[in-house]
Amino acid sequence: MNKTFTTSKMKKFAGRFFTYFYLIVLAVVIIYPLLVTASSAFQPGNITAFRLNLDSIWTLDNFRRLFNETLYLTWYKNTLIVAVSTMVAQVTIVTLAGYAYSRYRFVGRKQSLMFFLIIQMVPTMSALTAFFVMALLLDAINEYWFLTFLYIGGGIPMNTWLMKGYFDTVPYELDESAKLDGAGHFRIFWQINLPLVRPMIAVQALWAFMGPFGDYMLSRFLLRSQEFYTVAPGLQTFISDTRNQKVALFAAGAILIAVPIAVLFFFLQKNFVSGLVAGGTKG
Repeated sequence: MNKTFTTSKMKKFAGRFFTYFYLIVLAVVIIYPLLVTASSAFQPGNITAFRLNLDSIWTLDNFRRLFNETLYLTWYKNTLIVAVSTMVAQVTIVTLAGYAYSRYRFVGRKQSLMFFLIIQMVPTMSALTAFFVMALLLDAINEYWFLTFLYIGGGIPMNTWLMKGYFDTVPYELDESAKLDGAGHFRIFWQINLPLVRPMIAVQALWAFMGPFGDYMLSRFLLRSQEFYTVAPGLQTFISDTRNQKVALFAAGAILIAVPIAVLFFFLQKNFVSGLVAGGTKG
């Protein structure tokens, strides 16, 4: 009995030890690059390489230069326009599509879902040439509407699957009860189902908003003039010239990218709650 208790205690200790060890390693992997970027952003003067130097005097000169001597504010505004447009349109389309696939049976339902899966397997890189040809045909080079259209289209297939799966967790008995009370299709969707899938809607909104801030390849391929750049290709110009790299400006600009994403996250975090459906059915 005593031996069994000791063995169980050792197993719990080993489990906790490796769990905390893994979390510490993960924290170092995540925090260290952030410290290096922050340290480089606040270093006085121009530096030619990222470095972690916590002993030097930190200054805001790099941020002043970023705003006054570069097109960063223009790039930031362009990115916000694309990100907000993508978020609103994609969340609306994906939510409606997910609800339709979850609650209705129609011709081509299974085939279109399989088509979404197949499309998702094709990497964006392989379609860059096709996107560029489309942009030339539509005279959409340096046009944000076309870039936004591609972001929305690229996010629909897999996100529709995810949204459908989340709608599937909402008990269908709620819909039937609402129908017995005289509710129509739109009222069932708006007042019954939509509030219960807010966690997934919040996740979808955050993903859609983050995409344009982190994308370099597609935006650089379709936006050819610097005044039309989004943040990612704009920042790359600071370090593209090996003889005149502006690492401090790059780091300062990279830090500011996190600001709107963090604001949106804190605004939506009250919706990141699982289990809203639990106990929702009538007993």
